[in-house]
Amino acid sequence: MEIVLLVVRLLMAAALYAFVGWAFWLIWKDLRQQARQMEAPDLPALSLLRTDGSREEAFHFTRTEVIIGRERGCDCRLEDKTISARHARLAFHHSQWWVEDLGSKNGTYLNQERISQAVVVTAGDELRCGQVVLRVLIEREAGSPAVETNEQKRE
Repeated sequence: MEIVLLVVRLLMAAALYAFVGWAFWLIWKDLRQQARQMEAPDLPALSLLRTDGSREEAFHFTRTEVIIGRERGCDCRLEDKTISARHARLAFHHSQWWVEDLGSKNGTYLNQERISQAVVVTAGDELRCGQVVLRVLIEREAGSPAVETNEQKRE
């Protein structure tokens, strides 16, 4: 009888260690998967299209934050008197592009509405910083814009 109890205890201990080992393996596997997802975010490319009469200027970005302004360190540098040194910020988080005003003098407008806090930006939106109007283009996949540019419409 004592041998049977010893065998049962050993089997229970082995089952407990197997369960704890399996639980740790699942946690480790899940953490590795989350780390891979955070290392390579699915960042859609952002383009800002400035159209001034007959002239068209495009700015393309593949980073998670874009600063718009007149200052030399800005990612999207716009030479215009109505643009502040650091006017607005576009940031990609929570799987969306967001725009926020950085305390500019002339304000930042999204689709003719002045923004006072971070707002989600979608493809085709019109972003106005001071008097400069920028059309937002967001690529869903590499090489496939969510909104066609004027050149693509002509083809």
